[in-house]
This record gives sequence, structure tokens and C-alpha cells, in this order.
Amino acid sequence: MAGSQHGVVTRAQLLRAGVTLAELEHRLGTGALLPVHRGVYRAGHLAPSVEARYLAAVLACGEGALLSGRAAAHLYGLLKGSAPPPEVTTRTTRRVPGVRTRRSRQLDDATTWRAIPVTTVARTLTDLAGDLPLDALARACHEAGVRYRTTPADVEAVLARRPNTPGAKKLRHIIRGDTRVTLSKLEKRFLQLLRQEGLALPHTNRRAGGRRVDCRWPERKLTIELDSYQFHHSRHAWEQDRRREREARSRGDEFRRYTYGDVFEDQEQVLRELRLLLPAG
Repeated sequence: MAGSQHGVVTRAQLLRAGVTLAELEHRLGTGALLPVHRGVYRAGHLAPSVEARYLAAVLACGEGALLSGRAAAHLYGLLKGSAPPPEVTTRTTRRVPGVRTRRSRQLDDATTWRAIPVTTVARTLTDLAGDLPLDALARACHEAGVRYRTTPADVEAVLARRPNTPGAKKLRHIIRGDTRVTLSKLEKRFLQLLRQEGLALPHTNRRAGGRRVDCRWPERKLTIELDSYQFHHSRHAWEQDRRREREARSRGDEFRRYTYGDVFEDQEQVLRELRLLLPAG
């Protein structure tokens, strides 16, 4: 049982499986079971994983509870860095030490990821909207699209069910491409070069055709993709890049592709091309 739940079990599960109260107390006394929350135990392991910590928090919050917010975003890989504290959404008010809980009557946007009940990717983005600054929220939306193919329509569907979501306006600006955002050091440096040269700035990370493109000047019919090895070394990424290029050319755009080395190490070559392609800003 514990092996299928990241080494975590509940008192109720043990009793249903036939473990008696005396046996349960004996296992607690010998360290075979280690208390995590009230009625939730680790089965003998002293170094729990992030998944074990998150699942224990969900189980402690009762039936129907879901990992949510920043914790859910970390589990999905939408937020980088160290794991945030457990955050759980429940239908009823719960107070669990060490767990941030929130109450919501709407828990329809539920799924399971890595054997943990969690809010869907689209619902997770709406929960983040009120907490994250613009660029961090944009990066999370970008990761959701790349990793899980979450679309603006998916997010809009959640917002339609939750019209009073904090940060909804900011989130809509991002998914509709109405706000200029940068997602990486490469993009930030590229925009710095444009500003230093007094060149016109592009629309960034907006949809053109069926896909988001890094930089586009619609009035100049110019598309530029910025390729870092970190995000473009897989076969899937390589194929997506080729499709973006074909789509750019099919809509009549001039197309350029610059790498990390181009922008950080060989700037003059890039700038010579850009001065010919772009007007002064």
C-alpha cells in the first residue's frame, strides 16, 4: 500500500486493510510507522521525497482534497527552485500544521499526477494568477503549453467557472498575448540589444498562426526565434522549431533564428542584420 503512495499511508487505510489498533500502536512504537500529520504516517522511511510530503498533506486534509497553488505548480514543473510548502484545496475548512489550506466549493478541476490528487494544470494557473508577478506567471503559462499542451481556451474555461479569480485580468493579458513578457535570460538580453541600438521592439511570446513565437514585428513581417540549448535540444523541440519557421514563411514573414552564442558572444553580427531589418524605435 505504501509503495503505491510514495511511502505514505493513513490510519483509515491501515484499519481497512485489517491492521488492528494494537498492531498500529506497536508499529508506531518501533518506528515502522512515523507520524507526519494526524492519522497520516510514513512507512518506515526517514527521508521522504517531495511527493511523499505533498501526498501526506493531501491525505491529512480528507477526502476530495487536492494539492494546489505553488505546490501543484512545482509538482508539474511550472515553477523552478526549491519545493514550496504543501498547499491544499478542500471543500471544507481544514487546519493542518505545516500545510497552507484554502477552501473552495468548486473542485471539479481535479486530476492525478505522480499518484497525487492535484488541481489540473489550467486550474493551477488560475490559482497562481493572484500570487505571482507578471513574468513569473508568464513563464508558468509557457511551461504549461510546452509540457502539457495547455491552451488559452483551457484556462478561459476555468476562469469562466470562477469569474472572481484574483489576478484573472493579468492572466488573460498573458494568454491573449496582450502583455510584452520575457521568459528567459536570452530574450531579456536580446531586447536589451534592441533598446541599446534604438531599434523597434517586437511583440514577444504571442500567438502567430497556431503557435507562440518569441519575437515578431507584424508591421515589418519579421519573425525571430531565440534558441537556447536548454529548451531546444530535444527532438520534439527541434520539430516544433521547424514548424514555426515554415509557418512564419507561409504567412510571408522574413525569418531569423539566433542562438545564445549569437546574442551573448557575437552581438555585432546580429546587430548588423537587425539594423537592416528594423526601423529605429
